[in-house]
Amino acid sequence: MAETPSAIPLEKIPQHVAIIMDGNGRWALQRGLPRLAGHKAGTENLRRTIRSTVEFGIKYLTIYAFSTENWGRPPEEVKGLMYILEDVIDRELNELHKEGVQLRHIGRLERLSPTLQEKVHQAIEVTKNNDRLILNIAFNYGGRDEIVQAIQRMMKDGVPPEKVTDELVSQYLYTAGVPDPDLIIRTSGELRVSNFLIWQAAYSEWYITPTYWPDFDKEEYRHALESFAQRDRRYGKVSSGELQETNA
Repeated sequence: MAETPSAIPLEKIPQHVAIIMDGNGRWALQRGLPRLAGHKAGTENLRRTIRSTVEFGIKYLTIYAFSTENWGRPPEEVKGLMYILEDVIDRELNELHKEGVQLRHIGRLERLSPTLQEKVHQAIEVTKNNDRLILNIAFNYGGRDEIVQAIQRMMKDGVPPEKVTDELVSQYLYTAGVPDPDLIIRTSGELRVSNFLIWQAAYSEWYITPTYWPDFDKEEYRHALESFAQRDRRYGKVSSGELQETNA
């Protein structure tokens, strides 16, 4: 049974939440720890966040784990992040499968090691029939790169320019078949999109918190959902209240 946050009507719970998990390195530095310790702490928090997402009755969760730009970080940090991903798959796959979580990857797999690529494919295959929560893991992902690849595939498929529509482009993205995110949460207080879901986020609501990702807990998650429930999503139109005043 989903645990709807208090005072939030069920219809106000977002269907799709996306999270930019930022602040791991700064969390570690504040504690005099190496940056990789922050990433490991962030991974532990991801387990708790997935559980909360299921409890809140959210159907889709997309997490920004590693961007195409993150390859520019120090080699030892990149190597450590790859190890963390592999370790998470090894340790968590059975539990996620048992919990009914379907794993999907969005981004490029080509630069990952053959072993890691195989483990990602295996995780996707094992969980493909689960439907309690769809978990999109954006790893080696970039929003601009995603759009460029979509255009390239449309051209290869011979799609004539006059047939290109918003709906068609969406079908060529990594997230084809997944609704656009209703709410995007960014931890650590940064006010940037960071090349994340830049097509899909056209009408998403944002929740920015100064909390670093390892400290983003269930209560903060609840605050984000409560904030979302207060939003008037207009999609470029006027609100219902303004419309009533105009017609009065």
